[in-house]
Amino acid sequence: MLEVVLMENVISAQEIKRRGISAVDQALKNGPVHVIQRNRPRYVILSEESYQRLSEGAQARKRLWDRLLGDDEAYGAARNRAELDRELQSEREGWRD
Repeated sequence: MLEVVLMENVISAQEIKRRGISAVDQALKNGPVHVIQRNRPRYVILSEESYQRLSEGAQARKRLWDRLLGDDEAYGAARNRAELDRELQSEREGWRD
């Protein structure tokens, strides 16, 4: 089954070739830019700020899972489900959108 993904901020690769980086700069004002090449989604361009937020979130989730799965010895013995749920909730409250 074909999955449909809604892309709101789209620019063609041809438009980028024609107008250069100014086309990307203008499109980035509206958020991440989906680049279409040969009528198919090919790339997504993010601003540096968006990339850093995404990267920080991924790193935070990795640290959390490392701790929860016991890879971090500083957290000692295994915890029960209620303790894990509390820790997950506390961590999620600190995440930015």
